[in-house]
Amino acid sequence: MSGEMYDVAIIGGGPAGSTAATLLARAGRRVVVLEREKFPRFHIGESLLPFSTKAFDRLGVREKLDRTFMPKHGGEIIAACGTTSAKFYFKDGFESRRDRAYQVTRSEFDKMLLDHSRENGAEVREETEVTKIDFAKDRVRLEVSPASSSKTPTLQSPTLLEARYLLDCSGRQTTLGNFFKLKKTYDHLQKFSIFAHYENVDRPDGIDGTLIRMVRGLDRWFWMIPLTPTRMSVGVVMDTSTFRAMKLSPEDALEKCVEEQPEMVARMQKAKRVSPVYSAGDYSYRNAKLFGDRWLLAGDAAGFIDPVFSSGVFLAIMSAEKAADSLDEILSDERRKPRLFREYSHCVNRVMDLYLRFVNSWYSGKGFIEVFLNPTEMLQLAAAVNAVLAGNEGSRFAIKWRMWIFYFFVRAQRFIAFSPRLSLVPKKPEASTSMGPLESVS
Repeated sequence: MSGEMYDVAIIGGGPAGSTAATLLARAGRRVVVLEREKFPRFHIGESLLPFSTKAFDRLGVREKLDRTFMPKHGGEIIAACGTTSAKFYFKDGFESRRDRAYQVTRSEFDKMLLDHSRENGAEVREETEVTKIDFAKDRVRLEVSPASSSKTPTLQSPTLLEARYLLDCSGRQTTLGNFFKLKKTYDHLQKFSIFAHYENVDRPDGIDGTLIRMVRGLDRWFWMIPLTPTRMSVGVVMDTSTFRAMKLSPEDALEKCVEEQPEMVARMQKAKRVSPVYSAGDYSYRNAKLFGDRWLLAGDAAGFIDPVFSSGVFLAIMSAEKAADSLDEILSDERRKPRLFREYSHCVNRVMDLYLRFVNSWYSGKGFIEVFLNPTEMLQLAAAVNAVLAGNEGSRFAIKWRMWIFYFFVRAQRFIAFSPRLSLVPKKPEASTSMGPLESVS
């Protein structure tokens, strides 16, 4: 029995799925997005990178973003011991052409992108779950049903769909990765994050008030992401084993971690929690293969490399854009498929490798943070690191060799103190500056 026929079926309506859907629909392709949740829904990953701006222009959402969300001009990283910090501004990146990104409330951002794909001709089915996948020689057959959270009666018969190609943008669910048993976790990156939204967190005036703020300790790091003029996303990341040893609920663990860190306490004297406390664990992984004869993986369905450098949404949009362009070409001439699928996989894996190296350096001792917090203008090394943190894929040799030298100093820092040594141990707050229990108004 055959169902409706589409050029591309997309599993997942997050930033990757909606980006690909918009581009394919604009190219005249018949595309359907199958999203198991109803938007808006809460999601983490609120800090974007400037190199996504070109894609936003192409999608036609730049003006909507400018009207809705706070700009992000860079970041600030602080040693937990309070002895040093460094701010970086995207405008100072190596040969920078973009001076800002966005800090977004993901529930609003994701819904905006999904609604935009509808406006551009994509068919979007929310609260719809893919329950069966069958690959044939020239198509993919999907069985879809109302999601368990849907108000539609679950006794409704499954619907059959067919598509020439399937694009998996299902996020951490990574539908095809699990289907084909491709998902590989990084054992050395088994982290646990706890986070919530707060009102009335103190912040500087001007563009410094738009910066993501990160506090690096010995065994954990914190983020503070301004979302609106009054609201802030606050979170902490640690080893999963560290969280378990605390033997606390996520709510109590987040409060305890913040109270132990003076660099956080200083900004949160008047803070009020206005959301539940969320948590996520063991989230760094990659799929061993990103394509098959009739399918591609994009966004978090392809892999996720830790939240520390805000690469999640950037990788989602970058990979979805490249996947959509590849599929559009292949739908016109399938003889191009082997080459285009290989090129797609190589490109996405290369960029994930770039951020994996950053993440590994961040967690491998104190060398990275000691070198990073002692920036040098020599050979424009700081500018090159800044550019990569902004989303520059680092494929140009002018950036590559500078990054090689940066990593040389990071490795050598273990043996020779090119940069000042840091304890990363927070000083115990004085009684006059300690804060009481974080007030919740959720």
